[in-house]
Amino acid sequence: MEIETEKSLVIGLDMGETNSVFGIVDQRGNIKSQTVISSTAYPDFDDYVKASVDALQPALDAVGGIGNVRAMGIGAPNSNYYNGCIENAANLVWPGIVPVAEKFQEALGIPCRVTNDANAAAMGEMTYGVARGMKNFIMITLGTGVGSGIVCDGKIVYGSDGFAGELGHVIVDRGESARACGCGRKGCLETYTSATGVARTAREILQKNTADSLLRELDPEKITSFDVFQAAEKGDALALEIFDFTGTVLGRACADFTAFNSPEAFVFFGGLTKAGDYLMKPLRKAFDENVLRNYRGKVKLLISSLNGSEAAVLGASALGWEESL
Repeated sequence: MEIETEKSLVIGLDMGETNSVFGIVDQRGNIKSQTVISSTAYPDFDDYVKASVDALQPALDAVGGIGNVRAMGIGAPNSNYYNGCIENAANLVWPGIVPVAEKFQEALGIPCRVTNDANAAAMGEMTYGVARGMKNFIMITLGTGVGSGIVCDGKIVYGSDGFAGELGHVIVDRGESARACGCGRKGCLETYTSATGVARTAREILQKNTADSLLRELDPEKITSFDVFQAAEKGDALALEIFDFTGTVLGRACADFTAFNSPEAFVFFGGLTKAGDYLMKPLRKAFDENVLRNYRGKVKLLISSLNGSEAAVLGASALGWEESL
Protein backbone atom coordinates (compact mmCIF):
# COMPACT_ATOMS: atom_id res chain seq x y z
CA MET A 1 0.00 0.00 0.00
CA GLU A 2 1.27 3.46 -0.90
CA ILE A 3 1.98 5.53 2.20
CA GLU A 4 0.14 8.87 2.31
CA THR A 5 2.11 11.94 3.38
CA GLU A 6 1.60 15.53 4.54
CA LYS A 7 -1.46 14.79 6.64
CA SER A 8 -3.49 13.79 3.59
CA LEU A 9 -5.87 11.51 5.52
CA VAL A 10 -8.73 11.79 7.99
CA ILE A 11 -10.48 9.29 10.24
CA GLY A 12 -14.24 8.83 9.91
CA LEU A 13 -16.22 7.11 12.68
CA ASP A 14 -19.77 5.89 12.18
CA MET A 15 -20.93 5.26 15.75
CA GLY A 16 -23.95 2.99 15.54
CA GLU A 17 -25.99 1.55 18.37
CA THR A 18 -24.53 -1.92 17.76
CA ASN A 19 -21.17 -1.41 16.05
CA SER A 20 -18.70 1.40 15.50
CA VAL A 21 -17.03 1.50 12.08
CA PHE A 22 -13.78 3.43 11.60
CA GLY A 23 -12.34 4.32 8.21
CA ILE A 24 -9.14 6.09 7.20
CA VAL A 25 -10.05 8.18 4.17
CA ASP A 26 -8.11 10.20 1.62
CA GLN A 27 -9.17 13.44 -0.06
CA ARG A 28 -10.76 11.59 -3.00
CA GLY A 29 -13.06 9.62 -0.74
CA ASN A 30 -11.11 6.38 -0.93
CA ILE A 31 -11.29 4.35 2.26
CA LYS A 32 -7.71 3.19 2.71
CA SER A 33 -8.41 1.00 5.72
CA GLN A 34 -11.34 0.06 7.95
CA THR A 35 -11.88 -1.52 11.35
CA VAL A 36 -14.92 -2.27 13.52
CA ILE A 37 -15.54 -2.63 17.24
CA SER A 38 -18.68 -3.25 19.27
CA SER A 39 -20.50 -0.16 20.53
CA THR A 40 -22.16 -2.16 23.31
CA ALA A 41 -19.19 -4.03 24.83
CA TYR A 42 -17.78 -1.04 26.74
CA PRO A 43 -20.27 0.50 29.22
CA ASP A 44 -17.50 2.81 30.41
CA PHE A 45 -16.85 5.33 27.64
CA ASP A 46 -13.16 5.62 28.52
CA ASP A 47 -12.83 1.88 27.90
CA TYR A 48 -14.58 2.33 24.55
CA VAL A 49 -12.14 5.06 23.51
CA LYS A 50 -9.15 2.90 24.51
CA ALA A 51 -10.54 -0.08 22.57
CA SER A 52 -11.10 2.20 19.56
CA VAL A 53 -7.53 3.48 19.59
CA ASP A 54 -6.18 -0.07 19.96
CA ALA A 55 -8.31 -1.26 17.03
CA LEU A 56 -7.21 1.70 14.89
CA GLN A 57 -3.50 1.18 15.47
CA PRO A 58 -2.88 -1.49 12.76
CA ALA A 59 -4.84 0.61 10.24
CA LEU A 60 -2.83 3.69 11.18
CA ASP A 61 0.45 1.77 10.92
CA ALA A 62 -0.51 0.76 7.39
CA VAL A 63 -0.74 4.41 6.30
CA GLY A 64 2.36 5.69 8.06
CA GLY A 65 0.90 6.44 11.49
CA ILE A 66 -1.22 9.13 13.12
CA GLY A 67 1.21 11.78 11.83
CA ASN A 68 -0.39 11.46 8.40
CA VAL A 69 -3.90 12.09 9.76
CA ARG A 70 -5.27 15.64 9.89
CA ALA A 71 -8.41 15.17 11.96
CA MET A 72 -11.27 12.89 12.96
CA GLY A 73 -14.95 13.26 12.17
CA ILE A 74 -17.61 11.37 14.09
CA GLY A 75 -21.22 10.72 13.14
CA ALA A 76 -23.30 9.64 16.13
CA PRO A 77 -26.92 9.73 17.35
CA ASN A 78 -28.03 12.70 19.44
CA SER A 79 -24.69 14.43 19.02
CA ASN A 80 -24.18 18.16 19.28
CA TYR A 81 -21.82 19.80 16.80
CA TYR A 82 -21.32 22.84 19.03
CA ASN A 83 -20.17 21.16 22.22
CA GLY A 84 -18.82 17.87 20.81
CA CYS A 85 -21.05 15.80 23.07
CA ILE A 86 -23.55 12.99 22.64
CA GLU A 87 -26.58 14.04 24.65
CA ASN A 88 -28.95 11.46 26.13
CA ALA A 89 -28.86 9.02 23.21
CA ALA A 90 -31.61 6.48 23.81
CA ASN A 91 -30.00 3.72 21.76
CA LEU A 92 -26.40 3.95 22.98
CA VAL A 93 -25.04 2.31 26.15
CA TRP A 94 -23.64 5.58 27.55
CA PRO A 95 -26.23 7.64 29.45
CA GLY A 96 -26.32 11.39 29.89
CA ILE A 97 -23.82 13.80 28.35
CA VAL A 98 -20.76 12.14 26.78
CA PRO A 99 -17.85 14.43 25.67
CA VAL A 100 -17.00 12.22 22.70
CA ALA A 101 -14.97 14.75 20.66
CA GLU A 102 -12.87 15.77 23.65
CA LYS A 103 -12.13 12.16 24.63
CA PHE A 104 -10.97 11.14 21.15
CA GLN A 105 -8.99 14.34 20.71
CA GLU A 106 -7.08 13.60 23.92
CA ALA A 107 -6.51 9.96 22.97
CA LEU A 108 -5.35 10.56 19.38
CA GLY A 109 -3.82 14.02 19.59
CA ILE A 110 -5.69 15.31 16.53
CA PRO A 111 -8.69 17.65 16.15
CA CYS A 112 -12.04 15.86 16.43
CA ARG A 113 -15.53 17.01 15.60
CA VAL A 114 -18.90 15.29 15.97
CA THR A 115 -22.35 15.65 14.43
CA ASN A 116 -25.45 13.50 14.10
CA ASP A 117 -25.58 10.77 11.49
CA ALA A 118 -27.91 12.60 9.07
CA ASN A 119 -25.73 15.71 9.08
CA ALA A 120 -22.71 13.49 8.51
CA ALA A 121 -24.48 11.93 5.54
CA ALA A 122 -25.12 15.40 4.11
CA MET A 123 -21.45 16.29 4.57
CA GLY A 124 -20.44 13.11 2.78
CA GLU A 125 -22.81 13.76 -0.10
CA MET A 126 -21.55 17.33 -0.47
CA THR A 127 -17.90 16.21 -0.39
CA TYR A 128 -17.99 12.95 -2.35
CA GLY A 129 -21.48 12.35 -3.81
CA VAL A 130 -24.24 13.70 -6.05
CA ALA A 131 -24.38 16.98 -4.10
CA ARG A 132 -20.75 17.78 -4.80
CA GLY A 133 -20.58 21.45 -5.77
CA MET A 134 -24.05 22.22 -4.40
CA LYS A 135 -24.43 24.98 -1.82
CA ASN A 136 -28.09 24.45 -0.94
CA PHE A 137 -29.68 21.03 -0.58
CA ILE A 138 -31.53 18.82 1.89
CA MET A 139 -30.43 15.29 2.71
CA ILE A 140 -33.21 12.92 3.77
CA THR A 141 -32.18 9.59 5.30
CA LEU A 142 -34.81 6.86 5.08
CA GLY A 143 -33.95 4.05 7.48
CA THR A 144 -35.50 2.81 10.70
CA GLY A 145 -36.38 6.47 11.21
CA VAL A 146 -36.22 9.57 9.03
CA GLY A 147 -33.27 11.92 9.47
CA SER A 148 -32.24 15.05 7.65
CA GLY A 149 -29.28 17.30 7.07
CA ILE A 150 -29.94 20.80 5.74
CA VAL A 151 -27.22 22.63 3.81
CA CYS A 152 -27.55 26.38 3.22
CA ASP A 153 -24.86 28.43 1.49
CA GLY A 154 -22.51 25.45 1.70
CA LYS A 155 -22.88 24.97 5.45
CA ILE A 156 -24.83 22.51 7.58
CA VAL A 157 -27.64 24.19 9.49
CA TYR A 158 -27.17 23.46 13.21
CA GLY A 159 -29.42 26.11 14.73
CA SER A 160 -28.99 27.77 18.11
CA ASP A 161 -28.40 24.57 20.08
CA GLY A 162 -26.83 22.19 17.56
CA PHE A 163 -29.98 20.14 16.98
CA ALA A 164 -31.57 21.80 13.94
CA GLY A 165 -32.80 19.69 11.06
CA GLU A 166 -35.20 17.17 12.61
CA LEU A 167 -37.47 17.04 9.57
CA GLY A 168 -38.45 13.48 10.39
CA HIS A 169 -40.34 14.94 13.33
CA VAL A 170 -42.31 17.50 11.40
CA ILE A 171 -45.96 16.55 11.91
CA VAL A 172 -47.70 15.60 8.67
CA ASP A 173 -50.93 14.23 10.18
CA ARG A 174 -52.80 16.02 12.96
CA GLY A 175 -55.90 13.84 12.80
CA GLU A 176 -57.21 11.71 15.65
CA SER A 177 -55.82 8.54 14.07
CA ALA A 178 -52.32 9.96 13.53
CA ARG A 179 -49.58 7.47 14.30
CA ALA A 180 -47.73 7.57 17.61
CA CYS A 181 -44.03 8.41 17.26
CA GLY A 182 -41.09 7.41 19.42
CA CYS A 183 -40.50 11.12 20.14
CA GLY A 184 -43.71 11.17 22.19
CA ARG A 185 -45.85 13.04 19.67
CA LYS A 186 -48.22 11.85 16.95
CA GLY A 187 -48.25 12.15 13.17
CA CYS A 188 -44.52 12.69 12.54
CA LEU A 189 -43.21 12.18 9.01
CA GLU A 190 -40.99 9.39 10.35
CA THR A 191 -44.00 7.27 11.26
CA TYR A 192 -45.12 7.20 7.61
CA THR A 193 -42.00 7.29 5.43
CA SER A 194 -39.34 5.32 7.31
CA ALA A 195 -38.80 1.61 6.70
CA THR A 196 -40.80 0.89 9.84
CA GLY A 197 -43.45 3.34 8.63
CA VAL A 198 -43.83 1.35 5.40
CA ALA A 199 -44.38 -1.80 7.46
CA ARG A 200 -47.04 0.01 9.51
CA THR A 201 -48.75 1.14 6.33
CA ALA A 202 -48.72 -2.44 5.06
CA ARG A 203 -50.46 -3.70 8.18
CA GLU A 204 -53.07 -0.95 8.03
CA ILE A 205 -53.87 -1.51 4.35
CA LEU A 206 -54.05 -5.28 4.78
CA GLN A 207 -56.65 -4.76 7.52
CA LYS A 208 -58.74 -2.31 5.51
CA ASN A 209 -58.46 -3.94 2.08
CA THR A 210 -59.63 -7.50 1.40
CA ALA A 211 -57.94 -7.81 -2.00
CA ASP A 212 -55.55 -10.70 -2.63
CA SER A 213 -51.92 -9.95 -1.93
CA LEU A 214 -48.66 -11.81 -1.53
CA LEU A 215 -48.27 -9.94 1.74
CA ARG A 216 -51.16 -11.92 3.24
CA GLU A 217 -48.91 -14.97 3.23
CA LEU A 218 -46.72 -13.29 5.86
CA ASP A 219 -47.14 -12.71 9.59
CA PRO A 220 -48.44 -9.10 9.67
CA GLU A 221 -46.33 -8.28 12.73
CA LYS A 222 -43.17 -9.40 10.94
CA ILE A 223 -43.70 -7.65 7.60
CA THR A 224 -40.77 -5.43 6.58
CA SER A 225 -40.32 -2.76 3.93
CA PHE A 226 -38.20 -5.28 1.99
CA ASP A 227 -41.15 -7.69 1.94
CA VAL A 228 -43.26 -4.91 0.44
CA PHE A 229 -40.57 -4.23 -2.16
CA GLN A 230 -40.36 -7.90 -3.15
CA ALA A 231 -44.13 -8.03 -3.56
CA ALA A 232 -44.09 -4.83 -5.63
CA GLU A 233 -41.47 -6.38 -7.90
CA LYS A 234 -44.00 -9.12 -8.65
CA GLY A 235 -46.70 -6.60 -9.49
CA ASP A 236 -48.64 -6.98 -6.24
CA ALA A 237 -51.33 -4.26 -6.26
CA LEU A 238 -51.38 -3.71 -2.50
CA ALA A 239 -47.59 -3.40 -2.33
CA LEU A 240 -47.71 -0.80 -5.09
CA GLU A 241 -50.43 1.04 -3.17
CA ILE A 242 -48.22 1.07 -0.06
CA PHE A 243 -45.34 2.67 -1.94
CA ASP A 244 -47.69 5.10 -3.64
CA PHE A 245 -48.97 6.24 -0.23
CA THR A 246 -45.44 6.50 1.19
CA GLY A 247 -44.05 8.43 -1.77
CA THR A 248 -47.02 10.79 -1.76
CA VAL A 249 -46.60 11.65 1.94
CA LEU A 250 -42.88 12.24 1.48
CA GLY A 251 -43.32 14.26 -1.71
CA ARG A 252 -45.85 16.57 -0.07
CA ALA A 253 -43.55 17.07 2.92
CA CYS A 254 -40.59 17.90 0.69
CA ALA A 255 -42.73 20.40 -1.20
CA ASP A 256 -43.33 22.16 2.13
CA PHE A 257 -39.67 21.94 3.14
CA THR A 258 -38.70 23.67 -0.11
CA ALA A 259 -40.34 26.89 1.01
CA PHE A 260 -37.84 27.60 3.77
CA ASN A 261 -34.51 27.29 1.96
CA SER A 262 -35.20 26.87 -1.77
CA PRO A 263 -32.82 23.90 -2.17
CA GLU A 264 -31.12 22.94 -5.40
CA ALA A 265 -31.96 19.34 -4.60
CA PHE A 266 -33.24 16.78 -2.16
CA VAL A 267 -30.91 13.82 -1.83
CA PHE A 268 -32.48 10.62 -0.49
CA PHE A 269 -30.37 8.01 1.23
CA GLY A 270 -31.03 4.74 3.05
CA GLY A 271 -32.39 1.27 2.54
CA LEU A 272 -35.82 2.46 1.46
CA THR A 273 -34.36 4.17 -1.62
CA LYS A 274 -33.64 0.71 -3.03
CA ALA A 275 -37.34 0.64 -3.92
CA GLY A 276 -36.40 3.00 -6.77
CA ASP A 277 -39.31 4.19 -8.89
CA TYR A 278 -41.88 2.45 -6.69
CA LEU A 279 -41.07 5.19 -4.16
CA MET A 280 -39.66 7.97 -6.32
CA LYS A 281 -42.38 8.12 -8.98
CA PRO A 282 -45.22 8.98 -6.55
CA LEU A 283 -42.79 11.17 -4.59
CA ARG A 284 -41.99 13.26 -7.66
CA LYS A 285 -45.66 13.48 -8.64
CA ALA A 286 -46.73 14.66 -5.17
CA PHE A 287 -43.84 17.11 -5.00
CA ASP A 288 -44.70 18.67 -8.36
CA GLU A 289 -48.38 18.94 -7.46
CA ASN A 290 -47.75 20.58 -4.09
CA VAL A 291 -44.63 22.73 -4.36
CA LEU A 292 -45.06 26.49 -4.49
CA ARG A 293 -45.20 27.73 -8.08
CA ASN A 294 -42.00 29.79 -7.66
CA TYR A 295 -39.99 26.59 -7.15
CA ARG A 296 -41.51 24.38 -9.86
CA GLY A 297 -38.95 22.87 -12.20
CA LYS A 298 -36.02 24.10 -10.11
CA VAL A 299 -35.52 21.36 -7.51
CA LYS A 300 -33.87 18.02 -8.25
CA LEU A 301 -34.98 14.87 -6.45
CA LEU A 302 -31.94 12.60 -6.33
CA ILE A 303 -30.90 9.29 -4.81
CA SER A 304 -27.51 9.23 -3.08
CA SER A 305 -24.61 7.94 -5.14
CA LEU A 306 -22.62 6.79 -2.11
CA ASN A 307 -22.11 3.10 -1.41
CA GLY A 308 -24.47 2.24 1.42
CA SER A 309 -21.90 0.32 3.44
CA GLU A 310 -19.36 3.15 3.20
CA ALA A 311 -21.54 6.26 3.21
CA ALA A 312 -21.68 6.80 6.97
CA VAL A 313 -17.91 6.54 7.33
CA LEU A 314 -17.37 8.85 4.36
CA GLY A 315 -19.84 11.32 5.81
CA ALA A 316 -18.05 11.36 9.13
CA SER A 317 -14.70 11.71 7.38
CA ALA A 318 -15.99 14.78 5.52
CA LEU A 319 -16.48 16.39 8.91
CA GLY A 320 -12.81 15.69 9.57
CA TRP A 321 -11.80 17.64 6.46
CA GLU A 322 -13.93 20.53 7.65
CA GLU A 323 -12.20 20.46 11.03
CA SER A 324 -8.76 20.49 9.43
CA LEU A 325 -9.34 23.51 7.17
